Amino acid sequence: MQAHAVAGRSPLLLLSATELARQIRSRKVSAREVVEAHLAHVERFDPALNAFVVKRFTEARREADAADARVAAAGASDVLPPLLGVPFSIKESMGFGGLPQTSGLVSRKHLLAKADATTVARLRAAGAIAIGLTNVSELLMWMEADNRVYGRTSCAYDVKRTSGGSSGGEGASVGAGGAPFGLGADVGGSIRIPAFFNGVFGHKPTGGLVPGTGQYPIGAGDALRYMTTGPLARRAEDLGPLLRILAGPDGQDERCEAMDWGDERKVDVSKLVVFDVREPIVMAASDDLEAAREQAIQTLARRGARVKKLALPKLREGLQIWSAMLEAAGGPTFAELLGDGQAVRGGRELLRWALRRSPHTLPAIGLALLEKVPKLLGSSSAKYVELGLALRAELDEALGTDGVMPFPPHARVVTRHRHALLPPLRWGYTAIFNVMETPVTAVPMGLDRRGVPLGVQLVGGRGHDALTIAAARVLEEAHGGWVPPPLWFRS
Repeated sequence: MQAHAVAGRSPLLLLSATELARQIRSRKVSAREVVEAHLAHVERFDPALNAFVVKRFTEARREADAADARVAAAGASDVLPPLLGVPFSIKESMGFGGLPQTSGLVSRKHLLAKADATTVARLRAAGAIAIGLTNVSELLMWMEADNRVYGRTSCAYDVKRTSGGSSGGEGASVGAGGAPFGLGADVGGSIRIPAFFNGVFGHKPTGGLVPGTGQYPIGAGDALRYMTTGPLARRAEDLGPLLRILAGPDGQDERCEAMDWGDERKVDVSKLVVFDVREPIVMAASDDLEAAREQAIQTLARRGARVKKLALPKLREGLQIWSAMLEAAGGPTFAELLGDGQAVRGGRELLRWALRRSPHTLPAIGLALLEKVPKLLGSSSAKYVELGLALRAELDEALGTDGVMPFPPHARVVTRHRHALLPPLRWGYTAIFNVMETPVTAVPMGLDRRGVPLGVQLVGGRGHDALTIAAARVLEEAHGGWVPPPLWFRS
């Protein structure tokens, strides 16, 4: 898309973070210009979307001026940070020293983070400039970014629809063009669903590749590998560079390890094996999302990849497997986190909600009730853990070192507000891959007849993130990637 064709908006709003950093370093544009363009755009769209819940515009301007001074003082042999002067947004549940970290919980309303989360610190050390924190679902466990602290966030393409969750504010921020990239976290689809709903790229890394230190809430045991931190971006070329900054142990996250996840720039897509898997999870994906998956397969095939049909019937039990394996990982229950240490009584809280006296959202109360199910299942829960381990072994064997599996990102396109509850099971398409610990990249695949995003997720073998990112770049080239939403064309 030609930059001048987008309703008079700054062409800087169309560029990748990689390209913006390149132009800042070469002095084609100043960091202050880049930051101002994005701040002005946020001011224009955010009253309608409510993506940004904490703004740090004054500080961002000051940091942009400091970045420009650093560029001006640099000599020919000086190496500048890779993201110097580039703005980004951050999921509110990630610590940013001195700023709120409520995670959408009323009882944490006045709490300020004491320090930056590891991933936030790494991006800032790379020169990136945080322009604000974005909205989340209550305690990060639902498909809508809605809570009693900040309210509700809407989709970048239609304010009557949800932005997704739990990184819904990030999806809306990047999808609307407010930041070239953002930082999210994902335990059941919380990067990929908002990326899909808002028409941008999102990457859930291999379990254990990126540390989760400094986030709230944070898991324990194996759950530290199931909840992964990763980027959302409007351009696929940013995913690899961002992952190189974010990845690697920090000495605090005990389940994070050093691993060679590859280099997407060196991947020969013609040597990939693309697996055609048609397994519904709870409910079949809609025809338009199946068509997008098929398009992705055919596009990669035209680049020389070999297509192979694969049956994975255990995927049909994906939600039960995810629930059982997450429960088996241990740590505090959702009800305990919701009650800030003392478990809320779901039935009592549901009554309070009906009387409009609860500080919690209905989905959060429902999840506090539903999490008891794995315990009630007893031996069945253990059966699903065993089934999950067997499925993980099947995926490891099938995907190997050269496999990519296009898969629907959700059962339906972005839903209207509150419709995620009807039924509340469509996120099984993403959740299963958290407990599989596989890398997954969400890729936009154009818009449907209603003007809302279509998409696909690309699943790779554990430790082979470069393959799904490389495939995402091919799909972006063929299908256009992120499309500026209708709000761009309004004055």
